[in-house]
Amino acid sequence: MKLTVIAGAALLTAAFSGAALAQVAEVKNAWARATVQGQKASGAFMQITAKENATLVSVSSPVAGVAEVHEMKMEGDVMKMRALDKGLALPAGKAVELKPGGYHVMLMDLKVALQKDTTIPLTLVFKDAKGVESKSELKVPVTTVAPAASASPAAAGAHKH
Repeated sequence: MKLTVIAGAALLTAAFSGAALAQVAEVKNAWARATVQGQKASGAFMQITAKENATLVSVSSPVAGVAEVHEMKMEGDVMKMRALDKGLALPAGKAVELKPGGYHVMLMDLKVALQKDTTIPLTLVFKDAKGVESKSELKVPVTTVAPAASASPAAAGAHKH
């Protein structure tokens, strides 16, 4: 009897922990760039604010064979893009922009064209400072430019995948 109560309490604790973990970070202004038929890669962009120090460790989507968090930055006179092997650090309370020309989600080996005015599923996996992972499931709108709420003239045309 005592074992049943303990097991039940453990399950209840796990259920509440899972609910709390789903709120590790707030995602705003998410969007993915539309593609043309035959195009095999695109980008997804958003603003992420973590409640506590966390890391965006991986991304996935059923529309892409490969999804990675990438960084673009100038090295000398050359703009270089690379995958972030250790994830993207999300300092507590600080908005981190994933935008064209900077950090972004790279969707590669696309299985379908990303059509304007549709949505795609995107799963973000976070790890908190204690190493506990949580997921955030998004429905991301597909468009040709950043939504007006997050667009700036520089960002809208800065980089195209």
